[in-house]
Amino acid sequence: MPDFKLPELGEDIEEADVIKLLVAEGDTVTADQPLIEIETEKATLEVPAEIAGTVTKIHIKQGDTITVGQVIATIEADAPTETPEKSAPKKSKAAGPKEEAAEHAAEEPSAEDADEKPAAEEPEEAAEEDEPAEEDEAEPAQAKKKPAAEKKPAREKASAAPAIISTSDKPAFASPSLRKLAREIGVDIRSVEGSGPAGRITEDDVKRASRERPAPASAALDAAEATRSGFAPRQLPDFSQWAQVKREPLSRLRRTVSRNMARSWTEIPHVHLQDHADITAMEELRQQYKERAKSAGGNLTISVMMLKIVASALRAHPRVNASYDAEAHELVLKDYVHIGVAVDTDRGLVVPKIENADEKNIVELSVELNGIAERARTNSLTLEEMRGSTFTVTNLGSLGTGYFAPIINWPEVAVLGLGRAEQTPVWDEENAEFKPRLIIPLSLGHDHRVLDGADGARFMSWIVEAIRNPLLMALEG
Repeated sequence: MPDFKLPELGEDIEEADVIKLLVAEGDTVTADQPLIEIETEKATLEVPAEIAGTVTKIHIKQGDTITVGQVIATIEADAPTETPEKSAPKKSKAAGPKEEAAEHAAEEPSAEDADEKPAAEEPEEAAEEDEPAEEDEAEPAQAKKKPAAEKKPAREKASAAPAIISTSDKPAFASPSLRKLAREIGVDIRSVEGSGPAGRITEDDVKRASRERPAPASAALDAAEATRSGFAPRQLPDFSQWAQVKREPLSRLRRTVSRNMARSWTEIPHVHLQDHADITAMEELRQQYKERAKSAGGNLTISVMMLKIVASALRAHPRVNASYDAEAHELVLKDYVHIGVAVDTDRGLVVPKIENADEKNIVELSVELNGIAERARTNSLTLEEMRGSTFTVTNLGSLGTGYFAPIINWPEVAVLGLGRAEQTPVWDEENAEFKPRLIIPLSLGHDHRVLDGADGARFMSWIVEAIRNPLLMALEG
């Protein structure tokens, strides 16, 4: 009767909060049926069952904070697991993780053909540490009783296994046997795209990822470790010696924002440029198109129109739409424009993205931004919606803020801050008089390792000029 444990959820995600139990003791569940709903610092997720069967015991309750590897529920499988004999085990229709583990164990190379097969058997000590106890019980008897002389060549091969490099922070739903297979062939299970039901990872997915992965680089591992380590925090004094205090724990999302902002500010040498733009003509255009956007389900705001301008600016300045690889000393230029939009929620700041913003007109952008903002406020964004942005726009104008210095959203190299637009008297030379114009403050932060001040100034000037002449933007797409 297998215990179902919380699977790995992604890079640096070790725990989650239980929002809702979706099943009860005695319920019959199918494979990939959601068992619980959890919240990590990045998103809300449903965790599916690995096998079909009956839930005999639930080990957690709503509101608990659970860790990766913690037992969630005990499920009695529909079909009993047969003890493997000398012949290869037969895979039944209701085969679960135990049967899959046995099948993979039976297919592992022996000492005689170890030199001919690239995937070597993992050292026994490592397998005992990483694999659940039930998988060890499912291994064929002859696999456990190999003489020491037969195991030695496999151990030597294991030392040459390719390094596993983490490239993703998304959840990975895979059986223990597939996780073991991924380790043996040097694939990070978190980087594998699942093609099964509910995104479940199959054996074919792991093998395909092995064929497509780039060559490992130890420097990348070192860089990742350095990024995670950061700086040791200084110990605070005892404030209660002066007066009464109380402590309020940070939410999971707030801790993530804190860690990410500290990393960005520490690693990236920021340069901030400030300018202003006359958005009088843009406001007139917004009034002209706002009813069309409303009828399509959107809300045409200045932020939406700025997204279109920024997307076009990024196409005209591809170095701003890039990431800096500090280890390889290379600039990664991206042939896509996914703009992140900072959204203030009652849980904290989240930055979902709008994909291919340069390919959409302002009405389409208004509809998409409206949907993203709503999902952010209801805490229903997916992990994928919050990953992969190439540039970020943040707007504090609605809160009355003017110029400010936004922090770059790593691994991007620039961020644009929008302030509050105000009516300002501007001198009209032709008529020799002051005229009221609607002026918006702009703040651009960029990475000085990649972009010099002149590069940032050219990018900002392009945006300012596009704001003054917004008609061409509205006609695109």
